[in-house]
Amino acid sequence: MSSLRNAIPREAHKERAQPHLRMKFGLLERHKDYVIRARSYHQKEQTLLKLKEKAALRNPDEFYFKMIKTKTVGGVRKPESQANKYTNEKLMLMKTQDIGYILQKLQTEKKGFILEFLKIERLNGMLHSLDNQSSSKHVYYADNREEAREVREKVSEQGNPSAFKDLPKVILRKTDSSYRELEDRKKRLKDLEKIYTDMSMQKELHKRGKKRKLREDEMVSPTSRPVYKWR
Repeated sequence: MSSLRNAIPREAHKERAQPHLRMKFGLLERHKDYVIRARSYHQKEQTLLKLKEKAALRNPDEFYFKMIKTKTVGGVRKPESQANKYTNEKLMLMKTQDIGYILQKLQTEKKGFILEFLKIERLNGMLHSLDNQSSSKHVYYADNREEAREVREKVSEQGNPSAFKDLPKVILRKTDSSYRELEDRKKRLKDLEKIYTDMSMQKELHKRGKKRKLREDEMVSPTSRPVYKWR
């Protein structure tokens, strides 16, 4: 019976539209829209009640340092600017400490780069020595001189198989990982050198003395990086 009831065409019930006299209020609100709007309204109402209760129970002798460290702008409390918090001497000291840390990391990366390069050279030397050695020795037997000549020609055409095929997978995996580590160290070394150069330039710019940025036509060898000249 249920299948027959579903087979019978039914009338499609359309949603009721906004009456013509209330068209100025827009679309007719559905019940689900009303539920969302009501929940939002009551949530804001509860928030206002909690704020009023908190303001009523506030201690008049309460004090925070932010009361004197902030100022009201457009009804919103904003902290004071921290632009002049440190003097030029303190800024120079902090920049010197940062440059010292970057220089230490740069020297460590250079040392690690050299060690990784020597490790790869040692692995390559071991692989080349294994490649020069014959992987196996075969003894061929022949009944006469003609058969021996044929066997010698066939062996000479095939050549000696490479020793890399007989190497353990551990050695090959170590070689690949060493090459990847070398590339990563090379990239980190390049980034640290750029950071060290930029920080050194910023430190020099904070020193006393008149200086100006050179134009591209004033440079002897133009570069993409800024060049300054001190008087």
